[in-house]
Amino acid sequence: MSITHSITKTVGIDCPWEQVFAFLADPANWPKWAVVNIRSIEPTDDPDWWRMSTPLGPARLRVRANAEFGVLDHDYVDDTAAWCVPARVVPNGDGAEFMITFHQPPSLTEEVFKQQAELVDTELAALKEILETAAPAIPA
Repeated sequence: MSITHSITKTVGIDCPWEQVFAFLADPANWPKWAVVNIRSIEPTDDPDWWRMSTPLGPARLRVRANAEFGVLDHDYVDDTAAWCVPARVVPNGDGAEFMITFHQPPSLTEEVFKQQAELVDTELAALKEILETAAPAIPA
């Protein structure tokens, strides 16, 4: 048995965790924040799966959301590989933390995997901006 290389990214978001979860649980919102990896997305005949256009070509996405536990694990499938990406939203005071873990697929070299993981920082910054800008002001 071998352990694959993985990277976990986190971002604090000044927005109620329920709003963060609801936004991320809807794949239709993903092109708004996953700006590096998703060009467009549309539902398929299977209500669990969405069809995406990515920089690497067509792919499919399934989000396995569980609000009770903040789980937003998602499955990604393209012509070359398929993998699960564990993700969580957890409360942090009046805000939330979003955590996402990437395991290096066998089809990617270490260098390409690290480059792709660094691009996620751009996406997490976009997610933070969108949700903090859209969040209603909470009275003091």
